Amino acid sequence: MQNKKSGFTVTGTNIQEVKELNAKSGLTYNQIKELIAKEYLSRHHRD
Repeated sequence: MQNKKSGFTVTGTNIQEVKELNAKSGLTYNQIKELIAKEYLSRHHRD
């Protein structure tokens, strides 16, 4: 749950701070999986 006026959840989490930290954290797990899959396919794909 979130208190939309203050920018904090009911447990006190600063929503904007979390968004900023997430943006700086790099690739997500799914993005890394996708990169590995693409690299694997590019090396092992045979026509």
